[in-house]
Parts: sequence; C-alpha cells; structure tokens
Amino acid sequence: MPNNVLILDFGSQYTQLIARRVRELNIYCEIHPYHHIPEDLSSFAAVILSGSPFSVRAEDAPHPDLSNIKGHKPLLGVCYGAQYLAHFHGGKVESSNIREYGRAKLTTINDHEDIFASIPEDTQVWMSHADTISELPARAVRLASTNDVANAAYRIEGEETYAIQFHPEVYHTTHGKQLLENFLVHMAGIKPTWTPAAFVETTVSNLKKKVGNDKVVLGLSGGVDSTVAAVLLNKAIGKNLYCIFVNNGLLRKNEFQNVLDQYKGMGLNVKGVDASARFLKALAGESDPEAKRKAIGNAFIEVFDQEAHLVKDVDWLAQGTIYPDVIESVSVNGPSVTIKSHHNVGGLPDFMKLKIVEPLRMLFKDEVRRVGAELGIDPELLGRHPFPGPGLAIRILGDITEEKVRILQEVDAIFINGLKEWKLYDKVWQAGAILLPIQSVGVMGDERTYERVVALRAVESTDGMTADWVNLPYEFLQETSNYIINRVKGVNRVVYDISSKPPATIEWE
Repeated sequence: MPNNVLILDFGSQYTQLIARRVRELNIYCEIHPYHHIPEDLSSFAAVILSGSPFSVRAEDAPHPDLSNIKGHKPLLGVCYGAQYLAHFHGGKVESSNIREYGRAKLTTINDHEDIFASIPEDTQVWMSHADTISELPARAVRLASTNDVANAAYRIEGEETYAIQFHPEVYHTTHGKQLLENFLVHMAGIKPTWTPAAFVETTVSNLKKKVGNDKVVLGLSGGVDSTVAAVLLNKAIGKNLYCIFVNNGLLRKNEFQNVLDQYKGMGLNVKGVDASARFLKALAGESDPEAKRKAIGNAFIEVFDQEAHLVKDVDWLAQGTIYPDVIESVSVNGPSVTIKSHHNVGGLPDFMKLKIVEPLRMLFKDEVRRVGAELGIDPELLGRHPFPGPGLAIRILGDITEEKVRILQEVDAIFINGLKEWKLYDKVWQAGAILLPIQSVGVMGDERTYERVVALRAVESTDGMTADWVNLPYEFLQETSNYIINRVKGVNRVVYDISSKPPATIEWE
C-alpha cells in the first residue's frame, strides 16, 4: 500500500514548510517541481499542490497535467493550488478589489466535513493572495468562508479533491496541522510511520545493500550533517568507512584540532588533512561569491581525489547533503535559477571514479538531529550551529587573505563563546560574524583610526529555509562589541544584522 505524500511545488516560499508540517506528522513526503511530476506515482498515497507567486490568469501560469492525479488520488490544493483547480476546471478566478494578506478568520465552516474535524469556527488562518475564486469549479461544494473570501475552502463531489485558499503550513494558521492530519491520516489513510528509528533501520539496511563490501570515503566537517552521515555509514559498513577532515584554512578558530578531538571515542576512522595553504591559494584575488564557492568546491574535490587514492580500492564518496541543499539547487524555474550553488550537491568530474552516497539527502536539519539522537550521538555535538561548507570565505565579503581570516576568526570566537557564556547559544539556530569590505573612522584614545567593520548575525529557524533574527539582549551586544573592538586589532566598529529570511539569506554571500 502506498504511504507517501507528493508535494508539487509551484514556486511558493512556503512549499518547504508544507513538507516540514507533513513530516511532523511522521509521514514521509517529497517535493517535486510542478513540471517534473514523477512518472511512477504508485508509492504516493496523496498529493498536495503548493502556493505560487504566479497568477492562474497569467499566460505563463504553471499548468501541469494532473490527469493521473485528480480523481485518482486524494488531492489538496493550497492557495494557488486551490485557484488552479478552480480556474482550469470550470470555475472562475478574478483579481480581487480586496487583497487578503496575513491573518484572517474562518467565519463559517461546514463542520460535517472530515477535513475540518476538530477545527472550530472563527479559527485563525493565514492568507497570502491577490486573486480570489469568484466561481467554484464543476461539482464543487463550498466548505468555509472568511469575511472577505466567500470560497475559502471547497471540495469536488465524486472524488477526493479538496482546496483551501489559506496556508495550513504556517505557524499563524492555528489549526493548520490538524487540517493536514485530517486530510492525510484520517481521510487518505496514511500511516504515520516516518520516525527516526524507522529511518535508521531502513537506511542502514539500504546502505548495506547499496555499498556492500566496498570502501567509502567521507568528508567530515565537524557539523551535525556529516557526523550523522558518518555514524550511519559506520553502523552499516564499519571499518570500510574512511573519514577525512580537511582544514581548508577557513574554519573557526582552533576548529581543526577541536573537531579531531571531538571524534575520538566515537569509533570512527578519521584522518585530518591540513590543506589550508592550498585553499587560500585557490581563492587568491577572488571576490565574487559564486566564484569563491566554486573555487572551494573544486579544491575539495582535488583534495578528496588525492586522499582517495591513498585508500586502496575505494569506490564511494559519501556526503552529508540534506534536503534543503537539494531543494535550493533545483528551482521550479529551471536548474539554472538557483539561490546559490552547493558544492555538495550534484555530480563529480569525470576524472574522479567515485560513486556518490548521500544517506541524509531527504532529511531536513531538525530531522537529522532527531536521527542523531536515535543513534546516541552526544547532544552537545548535535546542538552545534550549522556552519557553511565554504566556511569563512562567504563571511568575508570581497577577496580572501590570511589576515582577514585571522581577524574574522578572532571576532567569531568572541561572539560564539559569549553566546555560550550568556546561555544564549542553544536559543540560537545559527550565529556568526561577517567581515565587511569597508573601513570606518573611529577614535581610540587620542588617535583617529580607519579600520574594519564587522557584522554579527544570529537567527532562529528550524531548517534554514526561513529564519528570523534573534533579539539578543542589549547588554550582551554591548559587552560583545566592546570586547571585539578592544581585543581584535584592525576592527573599530561592530553592527548587528536584523534582517529575516526571506528576503535576506542567512549568510551574506
């Protein structure tokens, strides 16, 4: 029996949140661009259509063929998905005089409908649309309304097709998770079997079958993803796993040795490789963010190729790729439109004869941590903030020099250690410092200075797909700023970044 959920992405900023809410119900789901519907739908028990920045009335509106889905599988259209099901099936969607964005109330609900079971009238929902459904499609039955939107929810008679104008996946829709549970568990009959324990058991079994007695090299970073991937592989293939931790010269202060010490006693075969000079040389004079990422990615490949040749008869390269990496690297507008390139997503050059294995490829960050806990990994390691693969190179705006790296390492160490001392570290999802490509006038003692500016960044999130800046105490920021300016030669100004994602990204490059 199929037990998975297919989410068709029409380009909404909330699509990843739909997936996260579904997985919180312990149900496995996959996101696919609307123009790449899987040919084999046999493993999917239900389908969800996401929202979109498009209007269904536009000439270039996404218009996939749903003939193998609609009327054949339980289907839920969300926002654009609801308008799509109306517009292309006999209903009417118009530009509304009253645009509905933000909080709204469902003033009427057909409470006899299973999809609204345990959801009260006047429940708060989150709207984000300019168009409105003025006429329902053929055989449609209205299920809910707001003060401004008559057709806030409907279903199609004779099939398991439902549509809602609001977003159940966002926090502000107070009973959104209940609605998704009603649709997926109680109506589509999907069993909530997607648990960390089940993932570990299935993944270890699949790795044994896939890799067999082959040897695998894995690039450890000291972060959560690569560590969990290493422990999973170690559980599956044991001594045939060879872990390599590369010092690219762009790590945090003392991180190379600290990470190597951290892995002692975990039963992993880890080799440390100091290639910092090689990476800094590859980055010399390079200022463009994308070019820096590619230079670092290429250098990693060269190092791994060199190290892999030292392991006799190695066949596989393992990576800690997680689902947000995959999603951000495959845009609904085509593979050329990406937010940023990920050096751990995609193929390897022809000269590397290694196959890729990515045991965490379908997990979000919070799921990786739960799997790590299931594997018995130290909570302190699992609670470590994410750190970008390119390291400090994308936190130094402009070209990279040894001196800039040293300055930023000192600033970053003060900031991160301060968060830990003030018991703020675990309340922050990710934090770091950014060295700006500008200098500012300052006064130290009786002297005029013209030195560098650093920005501090701390965000709260669950998986990095969306994030909000953390309201750190003024006293902490004041103490940290003073400490940085007094202790780090070359810095005379500290600023704090209060931008959210979207529209800003977590990293500056």
